[in-house]
Amino acid sequence: MVYLSTFAVSEKKMKSPHIYPYSVFRRKEIYPLVFSPVTIIYGNNGSGKSTLLNIIAQKVGARGCESYAYGQGYIDKFVRECRFGVGEDESGKRVDIPKDSLYIKSEDILFEIKKIQQEEALERGYVFDLMKQKGVDRASAEKSFNSRENYFFTRRQIMQFAQEKYSNGETTMQLLLDAFVPDNLYLLDEPEVSLSPENQVKLAEEINKMARFLGCQFIIATHSPFMLGTLQAKIYNLDSDCLDEVPWYELENIRFFNDFFEKYRHLFRKDSVS
Repeated sequence: MVYLSTFAVSEKKMKSPHIYPYSVFRRKEIYPLVFSPVTIIYGNNGSGKSTLLNIIAQKVGARGCESYAYGQGYIDKFVRECRFGVGEDESGKRVDIPKDSLYIKSEDILFEIKKIQQEEALERGYVFDLMKQKGVDRASAEKSFNSRENYFFTRRQIMQFAQEKYSNGETTMQLLLDAFVPDNLYLLDEPEVSLSPENQVKLAEEINKMARFLGCQFIIATHSPFMLGTLQAKIYNLDSDCLDEVPWYELENIRFFNDFFEKYRHLFRKDSVS
């Protein structure tokens, strides 16, 4: 499904070349992006892919978009100057951007994991304080912490689930997959962070299924070769001057990986000597 069909960034120029986010795109000729059920915004560090994704999220009203303590006025102005178009259903009727559209950044996932880890220390402190200040035994203190009336009860359950069953990477997978529901628009900023190559491929395969069978649309910022090679996606290269559409195997990052492993190909041969 395609909810967001096109997006055009602001073409206005500012007198100062350093005003964010105008400065990110001022040297590029970015024609309107045309989206597929899965679209990738590719670029190396500092290319502006996260900025572009956040601007799209703000423009369409996706939950999770970022605001800034400084310079938000210029960002709001830039967003107002951007334009977007929506898709059509099978009958040719225009569709609305889903009200629960979601923007998920890699930092959001890492922050959730950090909170889970911190809550383990929180429990120890809570139990210790009760034992010291009120003279209760450990069993009573732990019972108090786990009480359904305790503010931390639900978060404690999440902590136990994640700490006992999953690594950070597996927790990332679980959090992402739990967030995906049918018939929705998702903007994902480097979702592969913390994931092993195997799990990156698994996540990409799940995204392909959600887009093909469950009416979801994904716009993803990534430079992961495993995501790029697995996702059935249209790819825009933000490293180019005109945000060209390119096949995944022509991207610089992919070529770098290829050259790296070609250099050590002899080490992977069965008859290689260690």
